[in-house]
Amino acid sequence: MSIFGSIMNGIFGRSAAAQTPGAQPIASQSTIEAGSTPPVAAPGSAPATPAAAPAEPVDVVAVLTEMQSKAGQPLNWRQSIVDLMKLLGIDSSLAARKELATELGYTGSTDDSATMNVWLHKQVMTKLAANGGKVPDALKG
Repeated sequence: MSIFGSIMNGIFGRSAAAQTPGAQPIASQSTIEAGSTPPVAAPGSAPATPAAAPAEPVDVVAVLTEMQSKAGQPLNWRQSIVDLMKLLGIDSSLAARKELATELGYTGSTDDSATMNVWLHKQVMTKLAANGGKVPDALKG
């Protein structure tokens, strides 16, 4: 999995688990009782197979704030890509951040880690917003 994929999974996965604590799986054809009739769509309507409902926007700040409250150490995830990665349990080494920079299309020098880190944080927040995250404009840069 990509580093950004791990970031998304760390935030969106936790949000989904928190929002659907007792969710039951949708019955598949194999779980329909023998002798019963599977659901049939009305003429002219969509097929009777269950479709995935559109995901609600994930409140990224709420998820990360909740994680921060349980972290046991102060992490400035609102400004630091290193602290954000640490909060999510992702390798935050320079090598990992350089890999993330390449993954996200960073064109600056990866030897200037301070500039790269600021860009990475803004880019991650922007991409989280583009992928279903609710992120305040102030965090997107």
